Amino acid sequence: MAGQHARALGPMRASPRCGAKTRSGTPCQAPAVAGRARCRMHGGAKGSGAPLGNSNALKTGLHTREAKEMRAMLRELRRQTKAILEQI
Repeated sequence: MAGQHARALGPMRASPRCGAKTRSGTPCQAPAVAGRARCRMHGGAKGSGAPLGNSNALKTGLHTREAKEMRAMLRELRRQTKAILEQI
């Protein structure tokens, strides 16, 4: 029995592959999770992926809607102030 396993590997070898690209650019060779297009390491497992809400993007608050609106308002105020000073 050289080179043969005691368990049946035929179904695993025949299953669809993940399809995600590895860092080297080659396709992932792991079998895809049943009913999904990716393996357990590339997003096919239950609970994988980024958490809902994306709290990682709120580190400084620099890019919140309120901060952007405040900066736009300050730019407009600066433009108006410059125009008034030029008239004086």
